[in-house]
Amino acid sequence: MFDVENIRKDFPILCRKVNGKDLVYLDSGATAQKPLQVIERVDEMLRLHNANIHRGVHYLSEQATEMYEQARERVRRFINAEHREEIIFTAGATASLNTIAYAWGEKFLSAGDNIIISEMEHHSNIVPWQLVAERKGVEIRVLRFDDDGRLRVEDLDSLLDSKSRLVAVTQASNTLGTRPDLAKIIEKAHSAGAHVVVDGCQGVVHGGVDVKALDCDFYAFSGHKLYGPTGVGVLYGRREVLEQMPPFMCGGDMVDRVSFERTTYAPLPLKFEAGTANFVGTIGLGEAIAYLEGLDLEAIELHEKELLRYAEQSLSTVAGLRIYGTTQDKCSIVSFNVDGVHHYDLGMILDKLGIAIRTGQHCAEPVMQHYGVTGMCRASFAMYNTLSEIDALVKGVERAVRMLR
Repeated sequence: MFDVENIRKDFPILCRKVNGKDLVYLDSGATAQKPLQVIERVDEMLRLHNANIHRGVHYLSEQATEMYEQARERVRRFINAEHREEIIFTAGATASLNTIAYAWGEKFLSAGDNIIISEMEHHSNIVPWQLVAERKGVEIRVLRFDDDGRLRVEDLDSLLDSKSRLVAVTQASNTLGTRPDLAKIIEKAHSAGAHVVVDGCQGVVHGGVDVKALDCDFYAFSGHKLYGPTGVGVLYGRREVLEQMPPFMCGGDMVDRVSFERTTYAPLPLKFEAGTANFVGTIGLGEAIAYLEGLDLEAIELHEKELLRYAEQSLSTVAGLRIYGTTQDKCSIVSFNVDGVHHYDLGMILDKLGIAIRTGQHCAEPVMQHYGVTGMCRASFAMYNTLSEIDALVKGVERAVRMLR
């Protein structure tokens, strides 16, 4: 049995009250709460180990540098990358995806090429590609999903051609919870000579990833959704691809030699880590991964599947409620609307009951356009959530519906 109550003891914020009610936090898809071990590690870094990395010969700098590089190795093992140089630390998944779009796109995209983007992507895996497409004269093609939320992978054959350079796809939709068939997508893309970039923000948390087995070219995720601090993320790229890419940002730590005649760049991974890194957050992310590695990840996945099953079953009893995204192998995200009730109003009433959900477009406006809605309510579950919290959500939704109708 998965001991969720024991897990909850590691997350101090879950003990607090909101509007006089016990907090029911169902917005982990936006940002996960932090275990005490991560909080204490960040506090320890600022209190005892605060010094710039890769620059000093003094003790504090060398100590912080060693801890930073240990975090890199921990991430490498966690996602099963082959080389530590393939792990680039960024400010988050958004920064990772922009780095690929600019550094890879500027060198490898030309007028007449095309990029294929799935319809269910987060804006961070759409807009950077649109900008580089405008600059380079590249066509954007869209891989659609059906009304159940299933990505129509079979349509990829008609979208790919000799001018296809990249496929951008999520591992798990932040709105629908859908897990596309990445193995088939990557196989088709590579057969056509295209690279694949995967947004792993939700997938790395719910089920994890083996980038070597997946065989993707790029993979991006954010630390704050993986129980780590905000302001830190990871860009994985195959070493041979990263080595061919020019730097995206320039400054300290990413250079080899600088003169007014010529500048040369540091080797991977530092070539893409310009400026003073968020070493405190990065070490905090390493601690979050260490925390997860001390748990039974298979048991967590089963627990989250049970939460999802129970939530969908319970919410379906509410008259007029529609759940968006009903594929079988989805992650623990439920987006929904209720007939005659605005999603913002419902979210605000739930907040008065101490229940935190996400409302709006979830940075996935094309998904909203697909269903013809202005926004949705989203409950996203993590390992620390309970069935009783889902009961509270359903009762809260029923109460809000009675009030608003």
